[in-house]
Amino acid sequence: MFPIHRPRRLRSHPQLRRMVCENLLTASDLIYPLFAVPGEGIAKEVKSMPGVYQLSVDKIVEDAKEVYDLGIPAIILFGIPDVKDGDATGAWHDCGIVQKATAAVKAAVPDLVVIVDTCLCEYTSHGHCGYLLSGDLTGRVLNDPTLELLKKTAVSQAAAGADIIAPSGMMDGFVGAIRAGLDEAGYQDVPILSYAAKYASAYYGPFRDAAESAPQFGDRRTYQMDPGNAREALKEIELDIAEGADMLMVKPALAYMDIIWRVKEATNLPVAAYNVSGEYSMVKAAALNGWIDEQRVVLETLTGFKRAGADLILTYHAKDAARWLQG
Repeated sequence: MFPIHRPRRLRSHPQLRRMVCENLLTASDLIYPLFAVPGEGIAKEVKSMPGVYQLSVDKIVEDAKEVYDLGIPAIILFGIPDVKDGDATGAWHDCGIVQKATAAVKAAVPDLVVIVDTCLCEYTSHGHCGYLLSGDLTGRVLNDPTLELLKKTAVSQAAAGADIIAPSGMMDGFVGAIRAGLDEAGYQDVPILSYAAKYASAYYGPFRDAAESAPQFGDRRTYQMDPGNAREALKEIELDIAEGADMLMVKPALAYMDIIWRVKEATNLPVAAYNVSGEYSMVKAAALNGWIDEQRVVLETLTGFKRAGADLILTYHAKDAARWLQG
């Protein structure tokens, strides 16, 4: 009891505060998302995401080098193809944009970990994450036929040099199908980072601008999770672990810190949190208007994800955060 116990004693000196800090954010906790487009010399800013760009492969390589020099250990690649079709050909073709970007980055920065988003929404003409029932305008994806496309995509990405496969479509059985496909093709050592608990969130809007992946009709609620559900997230991770997932992701992060905590408590696997586009854009908008201190808000938020249990944080703030942490 006071005055014997004075918690402020451990807050009185900057170095002492750091010594007793329970959760310390570092650049090695971060993963930086990049958007690859065909062409050369292209750096097109995403209007709804200030500071984020669609980049041609040569520019992707430049950014990858910068990321590595900042001490960030990994990137995750998304792709926007020239042509989209019902079979998501650009996702699994050997000359797909992500395959080209992966090979180029691994050649230029071999020690940088390249994670690839293994989904189909960026490559389908309708913007959904798989095959659709003919004539169905609700966006009800056919689960089992889509698994075959995801297998082909994952194997093609691994062949291009991807270090980690990250399936994000929330299809039932997608981790097992991809694991089987990778193993059959000789990529037994390539791990899977499953988007195990991905919610049907309103925070994805700016990403769909960046990836040009907005559904042409319907929505993704038939395969992404209901924001009101928490126990269901534990069921999803249990199934993904049984199917061979090596790491698990919760997406979004900011409104789902309780889910990050529950997932971390329920498993011994590494847990990733995706600090998604809407979360990034809100901070950027407020900072540009002078309403908040961007650096302090970003670092506090990222530390919050660690405190909730995240081992890895995917964030568009990664490069800025790494600079601030160095400074």
